[in-house]
Amino acid sequence: MDLTALRNANPEHWNKAAAIRTLTLDAVAAANSGHSGMPMGMADVATVLFEKHLKFDASAPNWPDRDRFILSAGHGSMLVYSLLYLTGHADVTLDEIKNFRQLGAKTAGHPENFLVNGIETTTGPLGQGISNAVGFAMAEEIQRAHYGKKVVDHYTYVIAGDGCLMEGVSQEAITLAGRHELSKLIVFWDNNNITIDGTVDIADRTDQVLRFKASGWDVIEIDGHDPIAIDAAIVQAKSSNKPTMIACESHIALGHAAQDTSKGHGALTDQDQLKAAKDGYGWPHDAFVVPADVKSAWEAIGARGAAERAEWEERFAQISERKQAEFNRAYAFDAPKKLAGAIRAFKKQMSEDQPKLATRASSEKVLNVVNPIMTETVGGSADLTGSNNTKSADMGVFLPENRKGRYIHYGIREHGMAAAMNGMALHGGIRPYGGTFMAFTDYARPSMRLAALMKVPSVFVMTHDSIGLGEDGPTHQPVEHLAISRATPNTYVFRPADVVETAEAWELALTFKDSPSVLSLTRQGVPTVRKEHKTKNLTAQGAYVLADADSKRQAILIATGSEVSLAMEAKAMLEAEGIGTRVVSMPSMELFAQQDEAYRKRVLPGGPVRVGIEAAVRAGGWDRWLLGERGREAKAGFIGMSSFGASAPAGELYKHFGITAEATVAKVKELLGQ
Repeated sequence: MDLTALRNANPEHWNKAAAIRTLTLDAVAAANSGHSGMPMGMADVATVLFEKHLKFDASAPNWPDRDRFILSAGHGSMLVYSLLYLTGHADVTLDEIKNFRQLGAKTAGHPENFLVNGIETTTGPLGQGISNAVGFAMAEEIQRAHYGKKVVDHYTYVIAGDGCLMEGVSQEAITLAGRHELSKLIVFWDNNNITIDGTVDIADRTDQVLRFKASGWDVIEIDGHDPIAIDAAIVQAKSSNKPTMIACESHIALGHAAQDTSKGHGALTDQDQLKAAKDGYGWPHDAFVVPADVKSAWEAIGARGAAERAEWEERFAQISERKQAEFNRAYAFDAPKKLAGAIRAFKKQMSEDQPKLATRASSEKVLNVVNPIMTETVGGSADLTGSNNTKSADMGVFLPENRKGRYIHYGIREHGMAAAMNGMALHGGIRPYGGTFMAFTDYARPSMRLAALMKVPSVFVMTHDSIGLGEDGPTHQPVEHLAISRATPNTYVFRPADVVETAEAWELALTFKDSPSVLSLTRQGVPTVRKEHKTKNLTAQGAYVLADADSKRQAILIATGSEVSLAMEAKAMLEAEGIGTRVVSMPSMELFAQQDEAYRKRVLPGGPVRVGIEAAVRAGGWDRWLLGERGREAKAGFIGMSSFGASAPAGELYKHFGITAEATVAKVKELLGQ
């Protein structure tokens, strides 16, 4: 590249972009760690976007109607940190830039939404950002239809690299976006033809332009270092009625000795090469120095949106007070006041009716109560609506011709669904939930983990949660998936025993503000075990005494989900033989662990033998409650799975794998030495 020609063609633009490039070089060199090449290659695109198009106010980074900027290629985090510092965001100071990748710094190795205002989503695992962006764009469409264009009218912009587009989730995301004609989604592809191992063609020969076009996108191809072409492409993209991919032919590590090589992808720390690159940029300044005129120009860009924000606030004030309150409540993740009362009334009715229902069907009943009250919920399923029971009667289907629809047919895209749900939650004003089979948490898992990491309250509705799904066999029968979910930090896993616990689990999941939930629900019918109405949400305690011993307590049965009714059967059999037995329902191990020690000891006192019952493997926290928190309070056994399942009717499978009341009784007697 002829850097002199680029500098001379547009000096003001060049210096703004050079500030990004040099801050990146300095920060990565100081940290002796990081990825220099992508920010250096995409600095021109970012400069034009922020200067001429992005609607934002650096002094109010959470303004609801701002445009969203997502750096899907999160390894190039110095691009977004440089932009935030240059435009005047309070969270990213020059000291934070100097402390890039250091302990306690907000400028982590990859962008973290929970550390910095102005970072829309956590990116690093490639493909996640572009997939989150689909959820951002869906949320904008839904809210614009609900509140009107005067209140909601913004774009979602994404920078994605070759790695993002190779990851499988990107295919799920772009085809979903194309189907739904998300015209306010604009993706810049950093087309530099370089990966860590070498040029892209050593691993891939995909024609990305044709791929996006085939998925229903408009595509514009440009020189990614020509500011005039970049500007014109964005203008064109904003006029499209489809999502747009702008293919930006770029040079990784522009102007550095490592330009256009795989070495340019990573940390460029050689001081002589760094100085040579700066000389090529016409940048004579010391490390971390941005001349006052360049910094001032960038800060003017950051302040430009203040007037637009003020105009938006005036428009917002003109809508009804009811709509304002609803909007503000939804963005605060506050549940409507009516929710608690509606759940209590539902629980009371169910305790009286005592239906035998699969908890997936119970969940649908709850959603028919919740969704008309909590209008910010957006549900969906990965092509299993009739099986997951995730669509309530009041929900229209989200389509290009019905943006007011709150139910999304995600298709067979578990990973893309989970990523889009996270994007909706991160966008704000939406409570997303989505369903698939529990076994397919394997496909959704990367985004479920990121929901926990990012502290967003996505609700993952996972049905067919055990061998109880029957004939579909071991490919569809989850045995280890509860343990994996429970092992994930900042995740609440609920396995409700009946319709009442299902209602309580939903109430909790819809009131959490910074944690995702996993609802593990049955295919097979289970009886109502909560026959006495309690106003209190007992599931919020994580575990509680469902039925105490009739005679001297010798055994405690701890069960979850469909196995709670089995525990009640075993209790009756044991009591008939004079063995006093307590049954503890444990719908959420995480919530039980959060209770005070005195309560935990009341529920699980030392002394009696303990038997856990769950149609899954003994992992993911069971030993803490079986052996006691100090590992020696009780003799313990477990009735559950130690292998994969099999294909047969559910009742036969429970007998075959020894998950029965009779097996539970035998285990208790064995532990008691009888």
